[in-house]
Order: sequence, then structure tokens, then C-alpha cells
Amino acid sequence: MRTLSKIREDWVLYCMLIPGITYFVVFHVIPIIGMKLAFQDYRIIGDNVWVGLKHFKLLMDSSAFFDVLQNTIIISSMKIIFIFPIPIILSLLINEVRSGPFRKYVQAVAYLPHFLSWVVIAGVWISFLHPLDGGINVIRDFFNLPSIDFMTSKEHIRWVLVFSEMWRSAGWDSILYIAAIMKISPSLYEAARMDGASTYQQMKYITLPSLASTVVTIFILNLGFFMNAGFDQVFNLSNDSVNSVIDILDTYVYRIGILNGQYAYATAASLFKGLVGIVLILGTHYISKKYTGNGVW
Repeated sequence: MRTLSKIREDWVLYCMLIPGITYFVVFHVIPIIGMKLAFQDYRIIGDNVWVGLKHFKLLMDSSAFFDVLQNTIIISSMKIIFIFPIPIILSLLINEVRSGPFRKYVQAVAYLPHFLSWVVIAGVWISFLHPLDGGINVIRDFFNLPSIDFMTSKEHIRWVLVFSEMWRSAGWDSILYIAAIMKISPSLYEAARMDGASTYQQMKYITLPSLASTVVTIFILNLGFFMNAGFDQVFNLSNDSVNSVIDILDTYVYRIGILNGQYAYATAASLFKGLVGIVLILGTHYISKKYTGNGVW
């Protein structure tokens, strides 16, 4: 009864939750029911036929599947290694900016790319990396270095994915760390300054240890999305010249499911990706909880 009275009292706030709850139910809960299609042969007319693990066996026998799985692992690993630390570093640097207006300006500039669609971002990066008049190649030409067509180079395209994702997400992802830093008691910094601690020492012995639990939690959650190497990004930046090295599970599922109509097979591939994500979250949470005492829950 107390819960019901609380809901009646704050009914406006609960109504504000409806769009978010609806989104997760429609796009994340209901599709779970459809995952049974991975164990069936899809029929346009009539009932689907139960075939057990048939489609998973086809996945394991497919060289194309292992190629896209390898690409997914490589691209996701590169993003985890090179992108994950950047929001932490950015939040520490923003925290050291003492000018209020300048800090707001830096934050606004850093957050802005997050609100751009990958269609726009792809256009920006394709223009920026153009082999003739792109910014990077203009600089290379100034130093008498040969021009590089980054968008068609198998050697460079994965790094294009990493740096474009870094540019888009670093500022937005730093918000959580900035919020965690703001919760640190100012008295700790005052005591450290009285003891003669430098800015670097305050960062090392106060700020970073206080961020540890937040960093661990976000890292575990990021591992849960390890197999999501970025469909929108890859779809907009791919071309025939580099597709073999950036074709990932999401684009593979899109191609065989939506374009080729192999719905059951595509569902099996998608379910495989989801199971790997669950295993990564549970495994990383268990290890982190055992050795650091911090986890997702």
C-alpha cells in the first residue's frame, strides 16, 4: 500500500518512464521471444519446423562466419584497448580546468559528436581522409609524404573505425567519470594540498582510487557489448575494397537475414553473439568481485 501511495504521489515522474520502458520492451524484451526461431526452419506459410541445433552446426561449419567473427573480435578488442581509457583521461583533464566558462565550452565541444548520426560522421571522416584534398593528406603532402586512401586501405580502415568512434564517444562517455569525480569530498584535496601534494599526486592517490569502482563497472558492462563492434559505423564506412576486414557479426546478420531472407540462420548467429556477451559479463563480474571486491552488483 505504501508503494502504491508513493506511485500516486509521484505519478508524473512515473509517466516519464513510460517511453523508456516501452522502448526496452519493444526492442529488447519481445525479441527474446523470437529467439526460438534459431531452433526452427522458417516457413512463410504454415508453422515453423523445429530443427534443434541445425543452424548452429551450419554456423560452426561456415568459414564466412568465422571470418566475420575474427573481424568482430579484432575490431572490438582495438576499441576496448584504445578507446576505453580515453574518457577517463578526458574527465581527469576537464576536472583540472579551473575556468568555469572554458570548462563548459570544452565539455560542449566534446559532447557534440555523440548527437550526430553515423551517416553524418561517415561523411565528415570520408571528406577528412580524402586522398586528394582531405585534411590528413594535405598535412602529409606538406611534409612531402605520399597520399594514402585510408577508406580503401585494408591496413588503415580498422584504425579509421577506432579513431572515428573515439571522436564520437569519448566526450559523452566521460560524463559518468566526471559525475563520479564531483562526488569526491573537497576536504580530501584540501588535506592533500596542505601536506604538499602536487596536482599529479592528488590525481594519483585521490581521484583515480575514487574512480576505481566506476571504472570496473563500466568496463564489465562494455565487455557485455564486446560482440557489438558497431553496425551503424561499419555499414556507413564500408566499401568493397575493405569489406573483407571490417565485415562484422552485425553486418553479417543483416546481410543473410534481411537481404538474403535466411531468418532462422541469422537468428542463430545473433543468439550466439548474445550468449557470448552474457558469458563475458558474468565471467568478468565474477573475476572482478573475487579479486577487487567490485562488480556490477
